[in-house]
Amino acid sequence: MTTALALAGAGALVLAGCAGPSGDASKDSNTAGADRPITIAVFNGWDEGIAASELWKSVLEEQGYEVELEYAEPAAVYTGLANGDYDLTLDTWLPLTHQQYVERFGEDLVDLGAWNEEAKLTIAVNEDAPIDSLTELAENAALFDNKLVGIDAGSGLVTVTQDAVIPGYGLDSLDFIVSSTPAMLTELKSATDAGKNIAVTLWRPHWAYSAFPIKDLEDPDGLLGDAEGIHTTSSLAFQKDFPEAFEWLSNFAMDNEMLYSLEDAMFGEYDGDDFGPVVKDWIAANQAWADALTS
Repeated sequence: MTTALALAGAGALVLAGCAGPSGDASKDSNTAGADRPITIAVFNGWDEGIAASELWKSVLEEQGYEVELEYAEPAAVYTGLANGDYDLTLDTWLPLTHQQYVERFGEDLVDLGAWNEEAKLTIAVNEDAPIDSLTELAENAALFDNKLVGIDAGSGLVTVTQDAVIPGYGLDSLDFIVSSTPAMLTELKSATDAGKNIAVTLWRPHWAYSAFPIKDLEDPDGLLGDAEGIHTTSSLAFQKDFPEAFEWLSNFAMDNEMLYSLEDAMFGEYDGDDFGPVVKDWIAANQAWADALTS
């Protein structure tokens, strides 16, 4: 998600972790963290954040922490972070998409840095579509059933599409369908399976790029914004309560190739919502890389 974001919430993160009931007795309690679970806030429908959160849940639990994932919309996540209801989120897009929240609640948030710097908002179409640029979409709208399929209302991607892309490229004649990420992906799959043209709001990194024959439309005016970084954001208490986990997460880095691999395992190859076993299998297949996260 890359650019403007709807005003609405804000937040702070409370990352908390605790040694489990049978945690490592050799681990100093001052190093291990507070005696409570670490609560990671996850944006609904943002697959890169879901993947990173499930990854760290597994990694931290292996180290003896108890971890809880809480799903919510971005506005509620940042509000919860600022209020101390959550410990952290792994899906803050900066400097554009979530900057509004950071500016409003920055004093109650801690930026642990970017773990991925290849994030980008896009408008994608089927690979064999007869256009290659957003400048061509308006005059070819009929080929796409005069519609652009969006994701969740209030998301940064929907906001920038409505406020900048549509007026900037003269796309007012298109029906901009604001629904949800799963609904958008369902339409994308249906259209590409049937060999039909379709235009959707999307973003990189996303597993859809390896699952479907799609391409990005060029954005010559830069209305979708430049590439962004995906940051981990925590509450003020996180570093004090969980210094060890804070250090690990501050050093976290994951490029698109590695992220696509994890997302493919979770969303492309697996049809379910119990990601724990899937992530453990992926970690086992990438053990050396995963071990380095806590070394």
